Amino acid sequence: MRDVLHIRAAVLGAGPAGLMAAEVLARGGVRVIVFDAMPSAGRKFLMAGRGGLNLTHSEPLPQFLARYGGAASHLQPAIDSFTPEALRKWAHDLDQPTFVGSSGRVFPKALKASPLLRAWLKRLDSHGVTLALRHRWIGWDHDGRLRFQTPDGERMVVADATIMALGGASWPRLGSDGAWVEQLASRGIATSPLRPANCAFTVAWSATFRDRFEGQPLKNVALSFGPRTVRGEALITRDGIEGGGIYALSAVLREHINAAGNAILHVDLRPDVPTDRLAARLNAPRGKQSVCNSIRKVGGLSPVAIGLLQEAAIASGQQPGMMPPPALAGFIKSIPVTLTGIAPIARAISTAGGVAFSALDEDYMIRRLPGVFAAGEMLDWEAPTGGYLLQASFATGAAAGRGALKWLRR
Repeated sequence: MRDVLHIRAAVLGAGPAGLMAAEVLARGGVRVIVFDAMPSAGRKFLMAGRGGLNLTHSEPLPQFLARYGGAASHLQPAIDSFTPEALRKWAHDLDQPTFVGSSGRVFPKALKASPLLRAWLKRLDSHGVTLALRHRWIGWDHDGRLRFQTPDGERMVVADATIMALGGASWPRLGSDGAWVEQLASRGIATSPLRPANCAFTVAWSATFRDRFEGQPLKNVALSFGPRTVRGEALITRDGIEGGGIYALSAVLREHINAAGNAILHVDLRPDVPTDRLAARLNAPRGKQSVCNSIRKVGGLSPVAIGLLQEAAIASGQQPGMMPPPALAGFIKSIPVTLTGIAPIARAISTAGGVAFSALDEDYMIRRLPGVFAAGEMLDWEAPTGGYLLQASFATGAAAGRGALKWLRR
């Protein structure tokens, strides 16, 4: 075992929250070491950038904050201090200007995470931030020293301030495996179980439907569960269904499935066409066309939409061709899909649960662990995709960094 290293500030986790905390500390004149289990920094951040890196959202702040549900009041001070506009300026200062897409989402003009991450790491290096990679945090020893597992054996570190930004439990191969939960729980720190968020769901598709339509998207549909309806897309998978529209409903679907065992999602295949108008179209003579061709053309349905219609009709003991036009129109406008379960947390985009806000003070310090702060997806909040996940990670990382500075200067 190496000699014990004594440092001013340790950051555990080289994702957005951890790196932002390190930047705040470094700008405050504190030498920082960022420890990460992976061979390089920002692995999950780079994965998020494969779809264009949705940094934040441009909607007004009251609506923005509402996306965090019950955690909004806890996150508001951090986001008020590091707003979406401040995040855009931060990216611009790294020579990565942003733009607002048609949906209001904000992206870097490069539409990639790698240029932003490279510029950020270069700036952090210029501020004296050190990265200690392949350092997996495995807890504290009996003297409160940080323990790390490294290729050269165990390493011990004493830090005057520690910021934990170890992420949730989605995409564990990228570094966030949720192993920290047991360590904190053993010290009496209130945590909520980690659960999949922005996740896929399982469906017992027939072999015929699954084999033909796996990987095909349902475009421009409306998805409903209870009183909630969202517009978006859904992707048919071999085991179920996922996609942006599904993710927007994932929290309520997850909780219902956990309570009841399943959930019935309703899919409107033609959300822009009123039921009576669709029924009138379906009532027109079809000539020599087959029933399926007639429904597809008159209803304006894609092959996968027709496949879903047939799948759901058969499951409910019906045949689309035998249904009266008004009933068929109503069915097309509300296809029932039974979700039988929740896809594994490792496949989720993000996670819910984590360190309870009641366990933190206003500076993001863990009350039971003076000098130890928590930020990012470790905390008990969740949000839909659309820039809200990264914004809260950046903002809480900055807040924890300010809290650690305050602690070190006390």
